[in-house]
Amino acid sequence: MQLPDHPSVGQALMALQSQGLDRLDAQLLLLHVLDVAPTQRGWLLAHDTDLLPAASLPRLQALAERRTQGEPLAYLTGSKAFYGLNLQVSADVLVPRPDTETLVDWALEVLHCQRPAPHQAATSAVLPASAAPPSVGGGSAPCCVLDLGTGSGAIALALKANRPDLQVWASDMSSAALTVAQANAQRLGLQVQFAQGAWLAALPPDAPLFDCIVANPPYIATGDTHLPALRFEPAQALTSGADGLDDLRQIICQAPAHLLPGGWLLLEHGYDQAAAVQQLLTQQGFISVQSRLDLAGQTRCTGGQKAALTLSTPSPSASP
Repeated sequence: MQLPDHPSVGQALMALQSQGLDRLDAQLLLLHVLDVAPTQRGWLLAHDTDLLPAASLPRLQALAERRTQGEPLAYLTGSKAFYGLNLQVSADVLVPRPDTETLVDWALEVLHCQRPAPHQAATSAVLPASAAPPSVGGGSAPCCVLDLGTGSGAIALALKANRPDLQVWASDMSSAALTVAQANAQRLGLQVQFAQGAWLAALPPDAPLFDCIVANPPYIATGDTHLPALRFEPAQALTSGADGLDDLRQIICQAPAHLLPGGWLLLEHGYDQAAAVQQLLTQQGFISVQSRLDLAGQTRCTGGQKAALTLSTPSPSASP
């Protein structure tokens, strides 16, 4: 791809589109190389006739060529918006998807039902009965949530940003991913306890029992035809065995030992895996098993609740 010599902002935008970039991608790449915030697309119109700095042209051209090859825009700009947060991302983590915000919404909903944030307790909204579990924990203990396979930290940080009272933990097998997540947490001023390791085995012995565990694990089958389109993202965060369910099985099996009675396990999965995940949860003894739709109307998340403890009534003693 070759941009015109000494183009104006408007000419550069037109040239990028003529080479196959859609208008939004072209706008965001231009803003990126000009160090203008991605939310300021109106700046491009206001400066339509300004000449681009000559030093920015090689960088813009290189980024545009990478984008036309299918590399995600977030890897080119180094950032991605998620649940109102601007997250830094790299090729060591999956690009956060808008559909994953469904999982955050659901987690905040069940946590609100279990233990509302202190300032919400007196004025809590009435939520659907299907989402209202029995009270978990109790007393003054903090409400605890765990994000498994945190990647960029998107889910954990969104939960902490919306419920500052939560004690949030996050784990990942990849040290490189944890470096990205920790940097995001520090930059955003959000306190999260990070741990490295495979799913729940990452937790130290003194980790608490959790009110809610959330996970967006790998769930694509190893032979799935969609994988070539995802070739720029880390394979270990995408694929999970012949049917895509290997990691989901592990999490569902391990989670009960780390949940409080009445706690929830909420999972993202493929659009066609809801029935299988519901069955796995039911077989593991979870109750209130249900699924939620993503922004496109696909069944994207499934969860269940650990049964609350029941006190058995002792049998009357036999008369002597």
